[in-house]
Amino acid sequence: MKALPTLITWTTTRTKNMNMEDNRVKGPMKTPPHPGQILKGLYLEPLELSITDAAKGLGVTRKTLSQLINGHHGITPEMALRLSEAFNTTPQVWLNMQQNFDLRQAEKKEKNYTVQRFWQSSDAGMQPV
Repeated sequence: MKALPTLITWTTTRTKNMNMEDNRVKGPMKTPPHPGQILKGLYLEPLELSITDAAKGLGVTRKTLSQLINGHHGITPEMALRLSEAFNTTPQVWLNMQQNFDLRQAEKKEKNYTVQRFWQSSDAGMQPV
């Protein structure tokens, strides 16, 4: 049996003024892996499950699982329920991984929109503009 890969973790930091820049991921993992990579590396490979066998066990098509593993699709709530039951995790674990991945991808994109600020931070806390 193969040795299990090491799970990499990341942390976020929040500051008093709640500035978006201050909430960005700190440390070595600036971009979390796609949940499909986690599924493949921490579950399918160590259990020596093929995509075909795993798809059958999850009750999905091989194509659906392949697209997830290759990062072409994300974890849906329904898939999170299936994965949690199959691998003895919680659905929230899978949904959190997907949400963290999606957020980092959005932060990396060029900001091509303008937002009006309704609140500004101050030493006394949040104040309306």
